[in-house]
Amino acid sequence: MKTLIKLFVLIVIFSLLLSCGGKEAIKKEEFDPVVYLKKADELISKKEYEEARKLLLEIKNRESAKEYAPLAQLKIAESYLKEDEPELAITEYRRFLELYPESTYAPYAQYSIGMAYFRQIEGAERGAGTAQKALNEFLKLEKMYPRHPYGEILPLRIQKCRNIIAEGELLIGKFYHKKGSYKAAIGRFEGILKNYPDFKNLDETLYLLADSYKNLNMTDMAKQYIQLLKEKFPDSHFAKKAEGLKIQ
Repeated sequence: MKTLIKLFVLIVIFSLLLSCGGKEAIKKEEFDPVVYLKKADELISKKEYEEARKLLLEIKNRESAKEYAPLAQLKIAESYLKEDEPELAITEYRRFLELYPESTYAPYAQYSIGMAYFRQIEGAERGAGTAQKALNEFLKLEKMYPRHPYGEILPLRIQKCRNIIAEGELLIGKFYHKKGSYKAAIGRFEGILKNYPDFKNLDETLYLLADSYKNLNMTDMAKQYIQLLKEKFPDSHFAKKAEGLKIQ
């Protein structure tokens, strides 16, 4: 009898353990992508980026409908931006475009790549290369997603990139000009005229071209650029300065 009682008690205990284990297993398996996204946002706001990315990866791996997976991928990229890791962010935005090229978020991802480069521009002396990368990404956005929602701001971003690239070319040209390497300087200045006709310092570029040709005794070319300078920028300081070149 005692043996039967002991056996009964063991069965009850075993059943309770199984029941608890089952509940725990169910609880562990509960998955709500919306809850995970909200929790990831909270972690990002607390600068707990790595923990946030673990949750976001869980969404990508476990969500069968893939409704929230694209958003999770974007948030992974954005977490790297907030962590001041732009190159890693760019990699994740590119991954998004590879995985979800038809997503409604795709224009945003492409724009974000351009902006990640754009924010790293440090002026003409050191930023021309980065400006070129940003420009390439913005132009890709225009080509791939012509109906993008950045119609007002994108032209301004593109123009700033173009100005910085042209300024970089102007600085190099001025360096050659100062050294007396006029042919090398002319190559840079004429490149600006050809590739960046909307450059904000085009008047200075034309003046330096005229002066470079004058120093090479190529007076016809010098006169041609002085004339162009006066026609395009009659009120410019450089148009008045060109009169002092005294080309015969």
